Amino acid sequence: MRFAKAHGLGNDFILVPREVAPGDVSSWAARLCDRHRGIGGDGVVLHARTPEGMSFALVNADGLPGEVSGNGLRCLAALAVRNGWAADRHVVSTVVGKKAVEVTPVSPSAYRIVTDLGPPALGSRDVPVALEPSQPRVVDHPLEAAGRTVRITATSMGNPHCALFLDRPADDSLLSALGPALESHPFFPQRTNVEFVTVVSPSEIRVRFWERGVGYTMSSGTGSASAAVASIVTGRTGRRVRAVCDGGVLDIEWPEGGSVRQTGDAEILYEGDWLAG
Repeated sequence: MRFAKAHGLGNDFILVPREVAPGDVSSWAARLCDRHRGIGGDGVVLHARTPEGMSFALVNADGLPGEVSGNGLRCLAALAVRNGWAADRHVVSTVVGKKAVEVTPVSPSAYRIVTDLGPPALGSRDVPVALEPSQPRVVDHPLEAAGRTVRITATSMGNPHCALFLDRPADDSLLSALGPALESHPFFPQRTNVEFVTVVSPSEIRVRFWERGVGYTMSSGTGSASAAVASIVTGRTGRRVRAVCDGGVLDIEWPEGGSVRQTGDAEILYEGDWLAG
């Protein structure tokens, strides 16, 4: 089985042609993502060529499907341009809609990519969260998790997210305590991705991530976008935000009433053959 390995700011993926994936991808994808007995990655991206560009399907490291990944989209877009499967501007089709990308090479292995992630969903039923009666926004909502009360702002970029705002960047102990507690909290019927956000200025945030089905990761594309949206709707920043992650920087813009556009890098690391069956 031929595969490629790529990362977006340290959030790494194994890219595999959809046609070679087995019928039951769960245990297979988890094996590929194993960092000791597999290739190692935060997820597997299954792809195929389409008339408009590429199709994209995500399986997280725990073997469960994910709706979309901003970093995974950029990795696939970079590979598609590198291998001549798609033009510099093309569309990536996902289960939550079509995402337009613009790809610019910056080195033989690295690419800078602008992604139109579409408009965020803010309503409680759209995220979704277990809140009755339903609300048009879920802002600074109190939750009990890991023995403490936190306030979360819930959003969706096609996948569920919650952001909590902190005076200083979260340390590893806070991530490992609150991350899994919030990921599987009953308030989130489809589980959730968690962003720990510190506002540095009206145009910059520092973000750390606990990703659904993955755990700690160095960056998250949809997570950075959702953290920016949460910062904007709570009045903490303007509509152009630089998200500083452990793995690097993503630039996000959300015009009022428009789509979220994100700019960031992706790097193709290597291609190879999986021999273990």
